Amino acid sequence: MAPPRCLCAICTCGRHRCPHKPTRIYDNGQQPCLTTEYVEKYPKYSNISPARSLKPKQEYQVHRGKMEGITTFKSDYLPYDTMRRPFRVQEEYKPKTGERELGTTYQKDYNAHKIQPVTLVRPLERKHTMGGKLDTIPTYQDDYRSWEVQRREPSKVDHIYHPPTEKFGNSTTFQDDFAPRELNPRQSYKPPCVAKLSDVPFDSTTSHRTSYIAHQLAPKFVKSKEEYRPNNQPFEDLTTHRNDFKGLAGPLAKSCKPENAKVISNAHFNGVTEFQDRFQPWLVSLPEVRKTKEYIPPLGSMDFNSTSHLDYVKHEISPAVPIRPISNTRITNAPFQGNTTMKEDFKAWDICQQEIIKKQQEIPKPTGKFYDLTTFKSHYIPHQIIPAQSFKPVHVILPNPAHFQDETMYRTEYTPKKQEICPANYPSPPGYVYINTDSHGHKFFRQLTPEFSELNSNQIPKEVAVVS
Repeated sequence: MAPPRCLCAICTCGRHRCPHKPTRIYDNGQQPCLTTEYVEKYPKYSNISPARSLKPKQEYQVHRGKMEGITTFKSDYLPYDTMRRPFRVQEEYKPKTGERELGTTYQKDYNAHKIQPVTLVRPLERKHTMGGKLDTIPTYQDDYRSWEVQRREPSKVDHIYHPPTEKFGNSTTFQDDFAPRELNPRQSYKPPCVAKLSDVPFDSTTSHRTSYIAHQLAPKFVKSKEEYRPNNQPFEDLTTHRNDFKGLAGPLAKSCKPENAKVISNAHFNGVTEFQDRFQPWLVSLPEVRKTKEYIPPLGSMDFNSTSHLDYVKHEISPAVPIRPISNTRITNAPFQGNTTMKEDFKAWDICQQEIIKKQQEIPKPTGKFYDLTTFKSHYIPHQIIPAQSFKPVHVILPNPAHFQDETMYRTEYTPKKQEICPANYPSPPGYVYINTDSHGHKFFRQLTPEFSELNSNQIPKEVAVVS
């Protein structure tokens, strides 16, 4: 007798599965269903349950307890009884009795000394007078001899500009290919910068308004104003200067300034000063204009011998032998062939320097009256514009008289197969008898013998809806 099979094992299309998370309508057990496709197809090694997921649930855990309004400041702070600071009464000012000593350490320790004026150490005046006449010749004028030097002629080649004979009238590739088009501005997806107004009325309640408790302030301490009492004694206007100054007669301070003694003479003034007495006028002659001397070339030939040519003694010295390895080159008597590919392939061409392109003045200067006639009006000839021919192919669908071949690889290579109906689509699979339903929702069926299966197959309807 065949063992019972579950609906998952009877299914051949792979789309029928038993529920793995039942609603516990068949059994009140607390163990979950561990039947999966992996457990059915692979062997079981030991009773090992799947790993427990440590992922926290996406749920908000509400605290059910009552909130205590105790903070660390409330728990740690201990209130103390504070007393108001007593007001300090200012003491009445009492002036000190007795005389004030105004002497200083500088007046006590300073000793006055007599100082004489400093004498100036001025150097004696020295005068350098020259009575002779300067008549010398400088070394440059004595040694220099001017030579006749011929001017070097410039080696510049004159290039004559030949203007072109034909007029330039070719169009550019930009003028030929450019087609003006209208600019279509791109649509802006930027959201409008507009403030969104809320429909909810404004709630003006704040924590200060709700929690603030108005307390009555204590009256402010006001100091009583003292009444002015005038003094009965007369005002003493004696100052320290009047008290200390006694007006004693003393000698005046001596001035260190030298006496300005005036030299008084009864003689008549001669009008002669020290400058006029010491200065003696000299006869000054005008500077002589020297004429340039004509150059006289020296007689005889020029001696080009120098001290190096005269004093040099030539010695016969053998050249230094280079320290080189011995080369195994073969010496041949054949002539050296100096032809190279560069000499054979390269042909020197006569290159002339490009002449300077100067624009020739075509329009002559006007001589007569201005006729208000431009060159454009006089020389312009209107021509009929011929548009450039477009070589773009015309977008036209050409009819094809040939028959359209709609054959594909799928149509040629596809082989239709008979559609098999999964036995799990039926309420009771053919060839199986329902036994019972497991506590986890699994339906178990038992396979019948061949005799009973033929009887049941005859009773199966031909058209059965496929369960998706």
